[in-house]
Amino acid sequence: MAESDLLKQIRQKAAQRKKTIVLPESHDDRVLKAAEILVKEGIAGIVTLGNEEKIRTAAEKLGVNLQGVRIINPDSSEKLSDFANIFYNSRKKRGKEIPIEQARETIRRDIFFAAMMVKEGMADGSVSGSFATTADVLRASIQCVGLAPGISIVSSFFMMVFPDKVYSFADCAVNPNPDAAQLADIAISTAENHKKLTSDEAYVAMLSFSTKGSAEHELVEKVRNATKIAQEKRPDLNIDGEMQFDAAIIQSIGSKKAPDSKVAGRANVLVFPDLQAGNIGYKIAERLGGAQAVGPVSQGLAKPFFDLSRGCSVDDIVNTAAISALMS
Repeated sequence: MAESDLLKQIRQKAAQRKKTIVLPESHDDRVLKAAEILVKEGIAGIVTLGNEEKIRTAAEKLGVNLQGVRIINPDSSEKLSDFANIFYNSRKKRGKEIPIEQARETIRRDIFFAAMMVKEGMADGSVSGSFATTADVLRASIQCVGLAPGISIVSSFFMMVFPDKVYSFADCAVNPNPDAAQLADIAISTAENHKKLTSDEAYVAMLSFSTKGSAEHELVEKVRNATKIAQEKRPDLNIDGEMQFDAAIIQSIGSKKAPDSKVAGRANVLVFPDLQAGNIGYKIAERLGGAQAVGPVSQGLAKPFFDLSRGCSVDDIVNTAAISALMS
């Protein structure tokens, strides 16, 4: 499957779901162009944030038609006070009380207002980061949207598209050295999202330099413990390890090294033990293996709140919004 085929399928499936996605960074020309495409193709309902007059003037100069795009100005929105109070009380509940004036100023910021829209059900997901830093996007997502029930960590995955198969690699972009419990949650999140985006049943291999006790080391023990935690939390998922890469994806090797495993030799979700391994692994697959990398896709939050690269293209924004709609 080519990357374009996968993304076409994702766009088509997203269009069937009729979700609403907020693109807060209206001051970015790429966002306005993406909003037009998303509405025109029926991929999702779109909300953008800012001064409506300025946004429409900018769109006119770009030749962009924003018909069907809803525009909300946080400064004049009737929701600003409500959102500020909710944010204030949430921070207070967590023992991080701030002045109410500070809460209001925070929520006026486009990505924080978008995060509150997602939290309060005014939108199904958000895509930002073409202008804001990753740190700011993550801060807004964690402080406002919060983590998914039972999940302890925000993480990411890449869909690695080969001609005959799509794999999900995690975590290749966010967490330098997750502990066993966090690694288990990364595996669970990735399994769920792999199925949502590809429609394929997830078979998750917890990767290591050992397969089923072939080596002993504290690094292997972490992966082994993570596997046990993930299996206990989600016995309905196909998760196994610890497992070497070749045993995970090659049937003949998997059947020899882990004959009793239902994952060995057929894994399509590969969970790396740390960020060094994951980042190196996906880049090898992309640069030497010829795979096309889609992502990184954020996961682990209660609702989708995605971060873009500041060098993203219009198509990147459109595709990420479609993924957000499918994952909501």
